[in-house]
Amino acid sequence: MSRTAEGGSRRAPVTADDLDLAVQLAVTLLREAPDGAWESRAGSLEWNCWETVEHLSDDLFAYAAQLGPRTPPSNREVPFLWESRRPGGPANAVHADRAAGPAGLLQVLEACGALLVAMVRTTHSHVRAHHVHGASDAEGFAAMGIVETVVHTHDLAQGLGLPWNPPADLCARVLARLFPDAPTTEPWATLLWATGRADLPGRPRPTTWRWDGTPRD
Repeated sequence: MSRTAEGGSRRAPVTADDLDLAVQLAVTLLREAPDGAWESRAGSLEWNCWETVEHLSDDLFAYAAQLGPRTPPSNREVPFLWESRRPGGPANAVHADRAAGPAGLLQVLEACGALLVAMVRTTHSHVRAHHVHGASDAEGFAAMGIVETVVHTHDLAQGLGLPWNPPADLCARVLARLFPDAPTTEPWATLLWATGRADLPGRPRPTTWRWDGTPRD
């Protein structure tokens, strides 16, 4: 565990198990989606639900890839080719085979999540890899992967008509790691607020936002 800035109190770390839980909860929920709903718009995003799962899968894959080289790049992403399949669509290196249907799409999501889980488990804590918001460590990439998973599953749940309420303790740990200045009450509502998806009482919804993935130690 690492120390926070407030009084030397200890922050619970974000772990590979946390990431695995987030991905498995998301996949379990998305298996309940009606087959005909995948072309629906995903919440407030400009993408449909199929594209959003591809984007989430691509996020998890890309974070795993950053940690993959023996000496991770310090000034750029690992140079996979990211491209959109349509104007306005997400620019991904990962695309699911439409012929495999929703079950195949969710296999892609689960596989990409497993890649990042494995990299977080096996990457030494001293390793740093590039991210646009600052070099991060394995714990930071795990936390980023969890945020991507839970908030994009929120977008998907809106488009697919499914309920979604991830565990409060999981949300609290990633808030402490990536949004240390955010309020500490109602972790899920706060995480939605911190990512520009909801209001909090007395706090306007952010129009722009970013996390701080830099190591805490």
